[in-house]
Amino acid sequence: MSFTPQAPLPPFDETHDVIVVGGGSAGCALAGRLSEDPSIDVLLLEAGADVNNWLSTVPTGAVLMVPTKLHNYGFQTTPQPGLNGRRGYVPRGKMLGGSSGINAMVYIRGQREDYDHWAALGATGWSWQDVLPYFIRSEGNERLGAPLHGQSGPLHVSDLRSSNPFQQHWLEAARHCGHPINTDFNGETQEGLGLYQTTQHQGERWGAARAYIRPHLGQRRNLAVRCGVQVQRVLFEGRRAVGVELLEGGLLRRLRARREVVLAAGAIQSPQLLMLSGVGPAAQLQALGLPVLHHLPGVGANLQDHPDFVFGFKSRDLDALGISAAGGAKFARDVALYRNQRRGMLTSNFAEAGGFLRTSAAHATPNVQLHFLIALVEDHARKLHTGHGISCHVCLLRPESRGSVRLASPRAGDAPLIDPGFFQHPADLPQLVEGYKLTRALMHAPALKAHWTEELWTADARSDDEIEALIRARADTIYHPVGSCKMGQDAMAVVDPELRVHGLQGLRVVDASVMPTLVSGNTNAPAMMIGERAADFIKLSPAP
Repeated sequence: MSFTPQAPLPPFDETHDVIVVGGGSAGCALAGRLSEDPSIDVLLLEAGADVNNWLSTVPTGAVLMVPTKLHNYGFQTTPQPGLNGRRGYVPRGKMLGGSSGINAMVYIRGQREDYDHWAALGATGWSWQDVLPYFIRSEGNERLGAPLHGQSGPLHVSDLRSSNPFQQHWLEAARHCGHPINTDFNGETQEGLGLYQTTQHQGERWGAARAYIRPHLGQRRNLAVRCGVQVQRVLFEGRRAVGVELLEGGLLRRLRARREVVLAAGAIQSPQLLMLSGVGPAAQLQALGLPVLHHLPGVGANLQDHPDFVFGFKSRDLDALGISAAGGAKFARDVALYRNQRRGMLTSNFAEAGGFLRTSAAHATPNVQLHFLIALVEDHARKLHTGHGISCHVCLLRPESRGSVRLASPRAGDAPLIDPGFFQHPADLPQLVEGYKLTRALMHAPALKAHWTEELWTADARSDDEIEALIRARADTIYHPVGSCKMGQDAMAVVDPELRVHGLQGLRVVDASVMPTLVSGNTNAPAMMIGERAADFIKLSPAP
């Protein structure tokens, strides 16, 4: 479609080789790896703060950020017909390290079939055998090694140090229900139940900033990081991206990129920035009065997320976290234990156990994932319960439903319209109903039932119709949005297999938005893998 030339740009304030917009999981991995080449001058821009204190290192600090807007965008979806018109909650980290600073730290890559499917869809060079070396290069696993794991990468991965007895209760319940125990969800097979490994090191959170950026600040003269800046748009000369316009301290500034501009702002904000820059569906941009630089209809389309349902149970067991006088005394002891040994309750990621199951033999690989929490969590911890309890999530791994990200206004500071389209495809809800049944059976196994006293909100749902109604009334995201700038070679693809934006030069998108389809599991490790891979693409690209 038509191309609208821009007016000549005013002078730039400063110049760098590569400007990375977004200091989240992928952006940190990309900037850190790029700066290994001293000939490449890298600037990493992040809208949030550089949070380098106990909130970012104590694992349980996430409980203060996920349900609030503390270092969290706290987005909402549009009203979802599949959720009875409710709005979903979309927390996204607003800090250096992005969502790796507020997530549950679960280290999952997904199934090898996920990546082979990407390659089959047109993401050439992204099969399992192509991406596995980058996962290994990234990983520093304290227990697992070759041939499938790395032990010298910057991203520390470890077993939990909480020693919570509920881990063993979970494993006993799994055996009782006939499920296999899996000691490595990133091994030869994903199927089974077990304990999660997390992105921690010696009891502390180890997010993307700590892995890829902080060790090199002040050590590499070619790496600069700027936090608290709001990028407004990408700047172009003709069809080539040449820089960005941003707000810093209330002042509008323009920074030039000699080689490339890279958007790594995530599945919500990377498509938003493209559209604010005149790149996207022409009719949508024109409706907001934005000039169309390049009609690219796939920008903001193909949004996917894992629909998730949570069970909740009351408990009198103090190993189930909660609010009580006895729990407060235990917490004080755990604070001392954490200070002295970096062990105990404060090292918990809450989602200490879980796994991957098939709801029927018709599925060749697991199609639901469980997260077992040693705390009672309702409405993303925004609804508090007194006393103690436990929870269990079940989410659908490969939903067929597709949604979108669209602009709400032509202003970068305004949240976009986020529509994950939950349960819009008729295949999704029946699978989650079956996942619900598997999960409830686990929670009623003797090893777990002995430790709870009341089943909340799910006790009376028996028939499929009742379960469907309950899921529609209570389901939401488990924080894994992807796909809104999908990689491929079809008419709706936004980037090519080297993550270059179709039809433009000097511009890439490097984050979870480029995933053609959801991976079967948590998306944090795959996002960092994408950043690792993109660094090699850029290093091997000739400088203009």
